[in-house]
Amino acid sequence: MEFRDNEAIYLQIAGYVGEKILRQQWPPDDKIPSVRDLAGELQVNPNTVMRTYEFLQNQEVLYNKRGIGFFVAPDAGQKVKAFRRARFLQQELPELFKTIFLLDIGLDELQQRYAQFKAAQPAASSPCTATLNGHENQ
Repeated sequence: MEFRDNEAIYLQIAGYVGEKILRQQWPPDDKIPSVRDLAGELQVNPNTVMRTYEFLQNQEVLYNKRGIGFFVAPDAGQKVKAFRRARFLQQELPELFKTIFLLDIGLDELQQRYAQFKAAQPAASSPCTATLNGHENQ
């Protein structure tokens, strides 16, 4: 995973976890990788992953079974989607609109390209009706 400089690493990892949940790679009530396993996979300090898991637990996306590990909450998908949707609409969409306006890109072209994008997505990877990473840097 390549990290961006403009956002805290633990929030970027929260986005990664949220995407796994939305793509149903980590279904509700499934055990997720341990702090050490995910830290090794992402090549980050285990304390950073622990901060991510605590953040997601506070957001009720994950829950902890003491001594066993962290699990995906039953309604995690909906929570992640709500956070991401709010963030996108408030922060990213205005910037996207500005770029579309400045480059004079028409709605017809956007619709066509979005249709092509959707058609190219694997069915198993399509987002569920659930979502996260919409939290401000803290």
